[in-house]
Amino acid sequence: MNPSLSHDLALKRTVHTPVEKKPHFAWRDLMASEQLAVPSITLLCPHGEERFDVSEVADTLGKALTNVLLAKGERDIFTAENRAWVVNIVRELVGTLSDQARRQSPLRLSLNGLYELIEKTLVDNNAYDVAKSLLLNRSHKLAIERPSSATSHIRVIRRNHQVVPFVEQKIEIAIRKSFLSLRRDSAPAVAITQAVAARVHASKQTFVHIEEIQDMVQEELMKAGHYKVAEAYILYRAERAVTRDTGVATVAPADGTDAPAAPAAGQETMVVVKRANGETYFWDAIDLRKRIEFARIGLDLCLTNEQIEAELRRSVFDQISQRDLDATIILNSKTLIERDADFAKFAGRIQLTYIYEEVLGWDIVRDGIGALRAAHQRAFRKYLEHGVAIKRLNPRLLDLDLDKLAAALDPSADLEFDFLGIQTLYDRYLIIDKTRKPSRRIETPQFFWMRVSMGLFMEEAPGAREERISGLYDLYKNRRFCSSTPTLFNSGTLHSQLSSCYLYYVDDSLEGIMYRGIAENAQLSKWAGGLGGSWTAVRGTGAYIGGTNGESQGVIPFLKLHNDQLVAVNQGGKRKGSGCAYLETWHNDIFEFLELRKNTGDDRRRTHDMNTANWIPDLFMKRVIADEDWTLFSPSTCPDLHDLFGQAFERAYTAYEAKVDSGEIKLFKRMPARALWRKMLTMLFETGHP
Repeated sequence: MNPSLSHDLALKRTVHTPVEKKPHFAWRDLMASEQLAVPSITLLCPHGEERFDVSEVADTLGKALTNVLLAKGERDIFTAENRAWVVNIVRELVGTLSDQARRQSPLRLSLNGLYELIEKTLVDNNAYDVAKSLLLNRSHKLAIERPSSATSHIRVIRRNHQVVPFVEQKIEIAIRKSFLSLRRDSAPAVAITQAVAARVHASKQTFVHIEEIQDMVQEELMKAGHYKVAEAYILYRAERAVTRDTGVATVAPADGTDAPAAPAAGQETMVVVKRANGETYFWDAIDLRKRIEFARIGLDLCLTNEQIEAELRRSVFDQISQRDLDATIILNSKTLIERDADFAKFAGRIQLTYIYEEVLGWDIVRDGIGALRAAHQRAFRKYLEHGVAIKRLNPRLLDLDLDKLAAALDPSADLEFDFLGIQTLYDRYLIIDKTRKPSRRIETPQFFWMRVSMGLFMEEAPGAREERISGLYDLYKNRRFCSSTPTLFNSGTLHSQLSSCYLYYVDDSLEGIMYRGIAENAQLSKWAGGLGGSWTAVRGTGAYIGGTNGESQGVIPFLKLHNDQLVAVNQGGKRKGSGCAYLETWHNDIFEFLELRKNTGDDRRRTHDMNTANWIPDLFMKRVIADEDWTLFSPSTCPDLHDLFGQAFERAYTAYEAKVDSGEIKLFKRMPARALWRKMLTMLFETGHP
């Protein structure tokens, strides 16, 4: 191992060692006999303001020196030479602070600013190892005080799959250590940290892998011309990767995620699995363990990895097919939800890994989760071209700046889905290629959000389209906004029908009923539109039909046709058709209308798949309160009544009642208003409708 890396690892272990297991020395007492003219300084700390104390600085320096010497294996630490060295560093620091106090009085200094002054003083005295020790201790404190140190909503996925807040100070400390390792001034670390933080925030990712951040650090170091530091940083990362791969760990993670998983108790270590083409192979469950590691990122689950593996391998048998194996693992993960609410997200992520493999050709063992974003970016253009080729997507999508849009894709946002969300997306919303057998999805959740955004802004001016598409995509992926189902189904496709619901009116003619009420509604339902229509104008039962010299059977048989049309044209096979029929309370078929959703009676006069709604005029409620009679009419005898409301309706309605009393209107029904009201309440209680 590189001696520098070996020393760094030893120093890191020493810093992380609990205080009670390290020797303690009275470094702070060294300043009691020193006569220093210390200016009045106020320290701005995270917990409030404090007075500057040279004894505290001496103790901090002494502990940093102690860690360096312990890492080198030395035991004679509190020597006269080392005590004098600490006093000299403190004296030099106080001199620097006095100069600042003469220029600015009273002097107010942030705690971070004080640490930087101490580091600069150490660098000026060639004490680079002590400066690194001081930085490591600061990094350790930030890890302990993580909640108060977080500066943004972005979270970092560590190599052990723990999720921690993104803290800029930790990036700065790591960069400073790189400069100090080459015995250089670490002041440029501030600007480089700012550049890296800006890139992280600009990526608009919810989760960022630690490897991505380190890649950014390398690039920013080279952009700033610090080639030697960048080279040392790259070599350091490579050597650390080798030590991890060979099992040489610095500090073992508490959850043991870096340790190889043992076979689950009571399970076969190797299982023979049959592929779709008839070939067989030995399944060693390595991919399952990788899926478990991915699925538990940032979750505090009540089971260990080994216990989860045992649960997911239930019902897995020798000679199982690949399809059944995948389905078994997904279903077993779903059953864990009753154990712990966090397993809802865990099960969703297990399902996600299979979606990625189906769509992207990504492999969790070969590629790992760190390659997910790159896999999305590589596959994005191919997905669109394939969608156009099979006539599922609009060819105009290919005219957009696909490289720019691909760069905005953020698969880490998928980690926020739970099982129900992912399963609903998979079953209903992700586009399926049915031109091949077996059929397969061609979209991941992030492809889906981007496709919807692209379809909505496709008509915008060329210069602004991509920015608006990315903006809407950010709202979608962060769950701050979601469009209606028809928009999600159809945006970006060859039939971009984006409306959710349609209102329609059926007039009193066979043509109006069959064309408007049935045929045209079938076309709307085909493209996922919900239907709400007024059927009050259709004449009631017993009304005279002049063309055939017959009597009408009323509106109910036609509503049955409408119900069956909703079942037959089920929104493109993605979900059941949705429709609601409205009837006013004075229609003479109102009693039969109220019973449409009953589960008993003549099924030819029932609409089990259609919603019903009853328009109630104010006059009816007045009659109910006054316990007066209510009269039902056929719309053919009072054609204007459906278009009236308020006082105009009441005047027309009472005029038609007068015609009933005078014998001019023969087709009517009259009953106490409360009897009809009781019927409404009975049906509402029994069926929930209308």
